[in-house]
Amino acid sequence: MVEKIRSSTDIVDIVGEYVQLTKRGRNWFGLCPFHGESTPSFSVTSDKQIFHCFGCGAGGNVITFLMDIENISFQEALSNLGGRTGIEVEVNAPGDSPNAPSKSDQQLVSMHEFAADMYHHILMNTEEGQAALDYLESRGFTKEIIEKNRIGWSLPEWNYMAKALQRKGFSDEELTTSGLAIKREQSNGFFDRFRGRIMFPIMNESGKVIAFSGRILENSKEEAKYLNSPESPIFQKSQVLYNVHQARSAIRKNRKIILFEGFMDVIAAGKAGVDNALATMGTSLTNQHIKQLKRFAQEIVICFDGDDAGWEAAKRAAIALNEEKFKVEVAVLPGKMDPDDFVREHGSEAFKEQIIGKPHAFIAFAMMHARRYKNFQYENDLLQYIQEVLQLLAGRSTPIERDLYIKQLAGETGLSEEAILQHYRKLENKSIERNRPEQPLKPAKKVVKQVTALHRAERLLFSHLMADSSVMKKVASDPTQIPFASEEFQALYVQLLGFYEEWDKADFHKFLETLQDAELRKLVMETALAERDPEHAEEEIADCLKHLEKHRVEQQITLKMQQSKEAEKQHDIKRALLLAQEAIALRKTL
Repeated sequence: MVEKIRSSTDIVDIVGEYVQLTKRGRNWFGLCPFHGESTPSFSVTSDKQIFHCFGCGAGGNVITFLMDIENISFQEALSNLGGRTGIEVEVNAPGDSPNAPSKSDQQLVSMHEFAADMYHHILMNTEEGQAALDYLESRGFTKEIIEKNRIGWSLPEWNYMAKALQRKGFSDEELTTSGLAIKREQSNGFFDRFRGRIMFPIMNESGKVIAFSGRILENSKEEAKYLNSPESPIFQKSQVLYNVHQARSAIRKNRKIILFEGFMDVIAAGKAGVDNALATMGTSLTNQHIKQLKRFAQEIVICFDGDDAGWEAAKRAAIALNEEKFKVEVAVLPGKMDPDDFVREHGSEAFKEQIIGKPHAFIAFAMMHARRYKNFQYENDLLQYIQEVLQLLAGRSTPIERDLYIKQLAGETGLSEEAILQHYRKLENKSIERNRPEQPLKPAKKVVKQVTALHRAERLLFSHLMADSSVMKKVASDPTQIPFASEEFQALYVQLLGFYEEWDKADFHKFLETLQDAELRKLVMETALAERDPEHAEEEIADCLKHLEKHRVEQQITLKMQQSKEAEKQHDIKRALLLAQEAIALRKTL
């Protein structure tokens, strides 16, 4: 099954969801996701189905890539890939792997999946859901959109979902933790959190339901328009981006993210054919969100609501993303419209072409924001406008952008470019002073890892051991002797011995997947890339073993000489002479 999943998956497609790859020759290159770098040293080889970073040494195959990038177990990575290829994989119990999801988390996901299926069935196939279905269709929701987003309807009854979950065997504690049901204060019973609402599932990156947002059919002063799931072990608003599971491929194709404020905006954008859309879950953009966004693309178009709150949120998000080196643009909606309003009033094409297709550059949007509600006939408004714009320009603009916007400022305000430029330079100097380290630091010297003759010998020998199980049988003929000197290669040697006991055949990919330690996987990749000469394998192996044996003897000599000196200090002359003689005898064997 592992081989079937691996062979059904192209590593370029999977890595491309996390890294922007560019093809050069036969390989693909990009910035390594495992360490910070400005020059691409991360390589993906399609024919070998492996990746390798020449900077930090990370490497492996498609399964170990997911293990490292998502910090998940082998079984979870396999399940993830199996889901993409239509091969179902059971995830082990938590005791089977330190990184496996807890059983309680799996139960919570199962509860939400069950609830989503029931809500969707009620909406699409029952008389009770017809009114909600009619309402959705009147708002432009086709059955295709409803199916795609797994939209449903919760019955206006007190506890039908709680009872259904209990019949499925979920415990009272699980009902409470899930947020799908609320415990009654004066009895042991439960009532449903969501009643008489259109249900919009919130899904994680794997497409599994982890929360809901429920909308009432008609606006009411007594009830909130939207009711959301509470935070739980599987749902934290500060970490969840809506629509990742469906937008990944479109983002990769466009190399750009369209970022909205809420999930309804994403659905509205989907109606207009904007498929590379993500949204936060009713919360400001967080560091966790930004970290996730970096995995997908470096260009972002922000499209928030056209009201005052939307403008303010767009400005905050734009500044935060700009500081993280994203290329940021802002699509501005007219009036106080949200994306759904615009699509229904002006149509899909207008939204796609006029709004998303014509965003404003970051500084241009900042100038529009600063100009709002200001009257340039008043000196304070004029000076405040210039100050706000120049503060954003300082440290965030290229010389060309600076000159362009200063010229624009001069034209808008009637002040001279020279005066504005002078004030800009003062602000820029303050910005430089503010960001300067307290003590000047010497530029860090690039650490070049010294590859010793010993390391080369260990690497080459292990390369032969991995490539041919018969070599291992010869080398391991003495079970009491480990030929390697370093702890890392000793650990790999023991792991490979166990691997051959189970498989009896060389398989680089399978062996790599048995290693839980990412550092050992790096070493295996480095070893696999080592150049060995299959035509002179016996001579190479003999040379390696000879070098390693020489190193072992030299270590013994050093140890015996140290022990001899210690014996001398303790006035044990007899033992000191014996140890010295043993060291001399060992030296003669070299």
